[in-house]
Amino acid sequence: MMRIREAIVVEGRYDKAALAQVVDTVIIETKGFGIFSDEEKLALLRRLAQIRGLVVLTDGDGGGFVIRNFLRGAIDPSLVKHAYVPDIYGKERRKKAPSREGKLGVEGMSREILEQALRRAGVTVLDETSEQESKAPPITKAALYALGFSGRPDSAARRDILLKALGLPERMTTNAMLEALNVLSSLEEIKAIAVGIQK
Repeated sequence: MMRIREAIVVEGRYDKAALAQVVDTVIIETKGFGIFSDEEKLALLRRLAQIRGLVVLTDGDGGGFVIRNFLRGAIDPSLVKHAYVPDIYGKERRKKAPSREGKLGVEGMSREILEQALRRAGVTVLDETSEQESKAPPITKAALYALGFSGRPDSAARRDILLKALGLPERMTTNAMLEALNVLSSLEEIKAIAVGIQK
């Protein structure tokens, strides 16, 4: 499996599942055109681009290019790499019929093609012996509750302080905040912020 520094943006969950067999990195779904109105997801992508760099890997059809062009205008282009899958005609196994344009999407590509597309885009492949990222324990809803970021009268105010300290948008939903925290922070950092709030 190829370990890369950059996070990858794909359209949907099947694309994400296919890519997760090829690379070890953060993979975020746009949920198709849902990204157009999802300010929280867009803020997360911008932050990921600043911290790790971002690779956009959408389908090669018209819809994929609409999403790609939207992201090109919404995120600093100097922080984004674009990976392209080739035009291969056919039908994904889970579908009854081919797409409107008859092309396979990201989910229909082989591991080799996906890896080649990422390498051509210039992703940063991490060496297995250096830059090892420690597998930190995930941040859970239970941890947020234990630290006072949910379930208490002052939790909303505490979450605002947490989000501001991490440079994330205010008023994120709990699920969006949890996804962002697990990608951009660590449980130890969250605990340190919680201790600072109590002082």
